[in-house]
Amino acid sequence: MAFSLYEASIPAFLVGLGALSGLLDKADAFAAAKKIDPPMLLQFRLAPDMFAFVRQVQVATDQAKNGSARLAGIEPPRFEDDETSLDQLRARLAKTIAFLKTLDQKAIDAAVEREITFPRGQNKLGHMKGADYLVHFVLPNFYFHVATAYGILRHCGVDIGKRDFLGAIPIATTPA
Repeated sequence: MAFSLYEASIPAFLVGLGALSGLLDKADAFAAAKKIDPPMLLQFRLAPDMFAFVRQVQVATDQAKNGSARLAGIEPPRFEDDETSLDQLRARLAKTIAFLKTLDQKAIDAAVEREITFPRGQNKLGHMKGADYLVHFVLPNFYFHVATAYGILRHCGVDIGKRDFLGAIPIATTPA
């Protein structure tokens, strides 16, 4: 079987974004139990020079939607990065998931050797072949921000574990 950019990306993004949504549910329950204003959780960070929780979720969704759109050869939807509640983050995740489900598998798979141009900081552009872009840039960035969002909530005391991070991964069952 040939390497499929679509199969290596879209299912992983859907599972990861679904896991993030589940983390938001647990953060809501934690905030209610501890009588914490839920929007306060959005501003927590692991270190002073790292993004806050809200930005980690925003960047994870951006990596999924922007990376996938670039591979598909289309413009990604633009989100305003103005979320101030867990519900608004949930809506952002849902919009991202809905967008990913519209993408054409053949268009993404056709990008293996195509040069992808993407922003790399202020006024800098990166250029990579599609497969390298996905494997060495988009997926590592996506997982970094999902893992950091998880780490922030865990650090705050939210009762989450590895299964919450992994989400609904497709597990093969063996016949009895």
